[in-house]
Amino acid sequence: MENDRSEEHAHHDQTNTGHDKQSAGHPHDMSGMAVGATLHCLTGCSIGEIIGLLVGTAAGWTNLPTTAVSIGLAFVFGYSLSALPLVRGGIALSVALGLVLAADTLSIVTMEIVDNLVMLVIPGAMDAGLLNPIFWVSMALALTVAFFVALPVNRALLRRGKGHAVTHHALGEGTTMDNRPLVIGISAFLSGGFIASIGTLLS
Repeated sequence: MENDRSEEHAHHDQTNTGHDKQSAGHPHDMSGMAVGATLHCLTGCSIGEIIGLLVGTAAGWTNLPTTAVSIGLAFVFGYSLSALPLVRGGIALSVALGLVLAADTLSIVTMEIVDNLVMLVIPGAMDAGLLNPIFWVSMALALTVAFFVALPVNRALLRRGKGHAVTHHALGEGTTMDNRPLVIGISAFLSGGFIASIGTLLS
């Protein structure tokens, strides 16, 4: 009887030890997931906003409808970037869209509010076109601020098993996310636009 209890306690201690080890590694993994989730939203938002600006400029719209279209496209591209790996992983498109709607909506809303507020605060940023360096500098600053505001939002969602924890679970717990392509892509995107606008001014 005593041997059974000893074995039970030993098993309990091993279980707790394993749990503690998992918990010890969890914050690091969660931070990486939070960064990846925020970068996904940031990439989608930046692409959507640029395309929205192109559409508004070509149509001769004022700032209000152009901003509205840009925000709408930011959601479209933000959801698309998150849904793509799910679909590639064999999940049906309709299911993938449902997952990303639950996972990314709060993050994208936070990012868009902060991003547009920063652009409004910077003098001349909203009226600057794609060929104006002021736009690209302002966009880079706005996206940076939006990233650091949305990051704790995504981290809090992950802690509650929400946000990108939903899509991560759908893909499999062992799935890892390489954030480097997103960082390189965003940096190249903003740098390319800034260099092109400088070249236009000098020509």
